[in-house]
Amino acid sequence: MTVETRVSGTRAAVTASSRQDGSGGLWDSVKKAAVVIGSGILFLAAFGNSLTWHLQRFWGASGDFWQNLWTKLFVMFEGHDEALFYMGTMLLPTLTLWLSNGLLLLVDTTGKPSFVTRYRIQMDKNNPVDPAKLSNAVRTVMFNQVFISGPMVVAVYHLMKLRGNPCGPELPTFHWALMELAFFSLVEEIMFYYSHRLFHSPSLYKRFHKQHHEWTAPIGIVATYAHPLEHMLSNTLPVVIGPVILGSHISTTSMWYCLALVSTTISHCGYHLPFLPSPEFHDFHHLRFNQCFGVFGVLDRLHGTDSKFRQSKQYERHTLLTSLTPLNESIPDAPKKGQ
Repeated sequence: MTVETRVSGTRAAVTASSRQDGSGGLWDSVKKAAVVIGSGILFLAAFGNSLTWHLQRFWGASGDFWQNLWTKLFVMFEGHDEALFYMGTMLLPTLTLWLSNGLLLLVDTTGKPSFVTRYRIQMDKNNPVDPAKLSNAVRTVMFNQVFISGPMVVAVYHLMKLRGNPCGPELPTFHWALMELAFFSLVEEIMFYYSHRLFHSPSLYKRFHKQHHEWTAPIGIVATYAHPLEHMLSNTLPVVIGPVILGSHISTTSMWYCLALVSTTISHCGYHLPFLPSPEFHDFHHLRFNQCFGVFGVLDRLHGTDSKFRQSKQYERHTLLTSLTPLNESIPDAPKKGQ
């Protein structure tokens, strides 16, 4: 009887400790996500104010610089709201995607400049990238842009027209735009996490999601390298649904689309570069497949799908690099057995 009591007490203590660690870990993950979103909002606010001040000083502009600039653009496209909407939600995001990835592809295909390749996460991969594999990825990305993302943005325009004019003459206040961006980020985290996990179910993985995981060491352009159905439901829908829900102005929607594409490019780029968000989390997902499904990691902590990641060297490196020393040098891998 005494032994049974001790065993029961031990089990209860272990269970309570596990629950405490789990809730503490979840709260820690929530705080980290809040810091990431909050820091991004503060950065955008500071950057917006600074940029406005310098532009006004340079051009001698008076009043609300951005509103005046938007008014000129609005008048230029007067009577052609749909064209203006597509310029902001198709043309600008497309340029953002290919310009940012053009720089990365230069490094991926040539291995130069060497000071960038020092920051590669998986040092023995993509050095340089396989040309045939890259060519196939680029073709798929272009197909998804034209035949999946394009029609979805057209549908978004008509849905938003039901709520009002997304290309109205008045810009939203800067603070409201920042609040919208925070809301979009939360919606994306929820929808991407659960749709991503769904595509990892055995019945869907082999048929659809396995294509994306051909790249166990990802590069930036493969962020949208996916089966068309996955690109529609898991890549694009979580991004476009937020502005539809809020009936957002084209200025905010365009900014969000561009930020989302830059964010996913960084997550897949394969380089942990100084002063950019850490891509270690999603790089680990491509390496291990069954870990790190979300964007910020809150839902991964809630569902325990980051347990192996939190025990890895990649987790130790999952931070903002504020020096020029690559993290694979300051936090090296443990020596392999027999070395």
